Amino acid sequence: MPSPNAPLKIGTRGSPLALAQAYETRSRLMAAHDLPEEAFEIVVIKTSGDNASLIAADKPLKEVGGKGLFTKEIEEAMVDGGIDIAVHSMKDMPTVQPEGLILNCFLPRENTADAFVSMKYNSIADLPEGAVVGTSSLRRRAQLAYRRPDLKMVEFRGNVQTRMKKLGDGVADATFLAMAGLNRLGMSDVAKSTIAPEDMLPAVAQGCIGIERRIADERCEALLMPLMDGPAGLRMACERSFLHTLDGSCETPIAGLSIIEGDEIWLRGEILRPDGSEAINDEIRGPATEGAALGAELARRMLGAAPADFFSWRC
Repeated sequence: MPSPNAPLKIGTRGSPLALAQAYETRSRLMAAHDLPEEAFEIVVIKTSGDNASLIAADKPLKEVGGKGLFTKEIEEAMVDGGIDIAVHSMKDMPTVQPEGLILNCFLPRENTADAFVSMKYNSIADLPEGAVVGTSSLRRRAQLAYRRPDLKMVEFRGNVQTRMKKLGDGVADATFLAMAGLNRLGMSDVAKSTIAPEDMLPAVAQGCIGIERRIADERCEALLMPLMDGPAGLRMACERSFLHTLDGSCETPIAGLSIIEGDEIWLRGEILRPDGSEAINDEIRGPATEGAALGAELARRMLGAAPADFFSWRC
């Protein structure tokens, strides 16, 4: 067992939200194994995605390296033995892990909705024609362009505090944040409203915390076993299979949400052209234990429904 003299090292990014997720993981490990806080060490690792100049410049994620920007250095530290486990926001995670690492422990899922955030307006419907919306999410940009082509969009990066400052400085009239992140930070009052999935499906895996470890590390496997949330695991298998089959990346506007209803899982998906000129929606239901196969089936069905040039913009 970890001890104050030989603590388990938990790797994380240094943003307030990333730290909140690492603290939640530590608390759950303490409770599960009756261990003191000192038996765990939070190790903050600066990733390429945390580069202050890139955030300030509001460069699109696809131009500076994609989802791997938020995980590369953390995963390298784990492979090298500098940390034992890593705590991630699942919506930031590529669908394939580096050799020797596995991501198969998920905490209970938080609110999956997007939050509408503004100092002037209460909802998307309240935004006047020509209003400026800030977001760095290709998915959100495409969804909004599809539903409200009259709006103007600008790149908008940074953590919650940075984005709120940008709103205050008048960079944009509104933005979006994940409701899960606001809840974990105790900042739910920042949201003027939540966006129903019927209006805008969230990012695949939004609201879920995943814990990554070395495949060969049986000690960490045993330590993490009590933390695994069954329903979250079923939903991640379904949604991430859907994303993987679509070859999802930060260059692909993809949304998806699964819900468990009894013994079944219901997956809704959406793919869009980046300019929002066209969207394809579909859904599938089936046994929850077959979520991965269902996710892949829905993805293949939607790919088959897409016009020949639907992905012509993609590298």
